[in-house]
Amino acid sequence: VERATRRKVAIKHIIRRTAADDKFVAQAETEFAVSQAIDHPVLRKCHEIVRIRKWLKVSELFLIMEYVEGETLEQLCPDRMADIVALFIKVADGLNAMHRAGYAHCDVKPINILLMENHEPKIIDFGQSCALGTVKERIQGTPDYIAPEQLERKPIDHRTDIYNLGATMYWVVTGKAFATKMQVAPVGTKKIEVDARRGSEPPHELNPKVPLALSSLILECCEEGPEARPRDMKQVIARLEVAQHLSERNEEKLPRPVRPAPDRTEPE
Repeated sequence: VERATRRKVAIKHIIRRTAADDKFVAQAETEFAVSQAIDHPVLRKCHEIVRIRKWLKVSELFLIMEYVEGETLEQLCPDRMADIVALFIKVADGLNAMHRAGYAHCDVKPINILLMENHEPKIIDFGQSCALGTVKERIQGTPDYIAPEQLERKPIDHRTDIYNLGATMYWVVTGKAFATKMQVAPVGTKKIEVDARRGSEPPHELNPKVPLALSSLILECCEEGPEARPRDMKQVIARLEVAQHLSERNEEKLPRPVRPAPDRTEPE
């Protein structure tokens, strides 16, 4: 709690012990820079960054962020299909704001979407974000949500987030992970294997309460080639609004499937 204003904040504290920790410092710097460039209610705000230096190098860093009271989408999500779609309309609007500012989030997944008490979403963790068109030096992303261009170290753009969002929606409405091109070795190892998996069962076949319009959108978002995905988040939002209208015709509650926790292993 900030003493002067009584404002409650969240603090991310990073200690640089070796050169291997430089990437965590860099991610915090990126998160602060991206947050300062965008102002949108769905995107978590960073208020301040405090750096402690030793021998001209940052040895310790404090990232002071907006405090969000809520649970992750992995822990809690709406029961009604119409409410799920409404949630993703808001998430897509926040990502669209990032894209207008020239950035891609690059790590959209259930644990990076917080739901507050009123079920309003908040997108967090901009540590892997980058300017549109960036070619990253190393593979960054999360298995089950990573786009092919992230895995192949091709230029990142707004359609990368469209893929990540599509894979996230797939998991929420089906309870199963989308079959991305990344497979993680057994727990306890760091080996990453790339296989030839392609596609997944259509969402409406796994869950009959998923409107065909939503099922088709999710699969298009997860197309391997960026050019085959929706052209931008505005188009995603427009199609989600159609799916929301169709979902509202059916007021039955969506049975909550048993969702295995996504593998949080991130490639180096």
